[in-house]
Amino acid sequence: RGGAARGGAMLPPAGVRERVRAVHGGAALPELLRRYDGWAGRYEQDVAALEYRAPHLAAASLAFAFPAPPAGARVLDVGCGTGLVARELQRRGFGCLHGVDGSAGMLERARGTGLYRQLQRCVLGREPLPGPAEHYDAVTVVGALGEGQVPCSALPELLRVTKPGGFLCLTTRSNPSNLRYKAELEAALQRLEQQGAWQKVLAQEVERWERATEEEESVQGTGYISGVVYIYRKCPVPPLEEG
Repeated sequence: RGGAARGGAMLPPAGVRERVRAVHGGAALPELLRRYDGWAGRYEQDVAALEYRAPHLAAASLAFAFPAPPAGARVLDVGCGTGLVARELQRRGFGCLHGVDGSAGMLERARGTGLYRQLQRCVLGREPLPGPAEHYDAVTVVGALGEGQVPCSALPELLRVTKPGGFLCLTTRSNPSNLRYKAELEAALQRLEQQGAWQKVLAQEVERWERATEEEESVQGTGYISGVVYIYRKCPVPPLEEG
């Protein structure tokens, strides 16, 4: 049963809240990956209960920013989980998807979708991404940039595998317990922009990102937390073609 939050908003079921807390609780990496492996079988059910909108919002934003027909574009889905982002990207015409995740259990689920041409295990922040430099037309990191997850120091590695003119689609949460990380992330994003590594295309705050798992995380007692989608374009950005 969910508990009531202020303003009458209900919290998600206790089991869902416990599993979310387990992966955001700052566990050491081997333990964190074990928790994700154990969660893989229930993950999609749980995020549906949370009304988790990040995969949909991120894919819609990337599709909107993307200038070319996306069918042949090579996209790397970092922290791909069970394939929720791939499903949304495929719906929008992206056909060449590669995925990486640190959890073998999650990758197994992603493999079962048949949406990815290539899937590899990789713990971003601890090891380089598989793939040569300037290889991808777009790179997505949806849901993995947060407190106790992927460190902000991994941003240059995301840039490395993106083609010049390619897009990076990143998301993070704006709930109280993630605000310190979000401030660090935005400072790192800005630094890279000042260095001329990329240009900001979009930063969109979204109020109903997902249901809150704790009362004190909820936006003004709505029962939801907010989040943000960022789209950046790697420099040098190719000039617009004439005609």
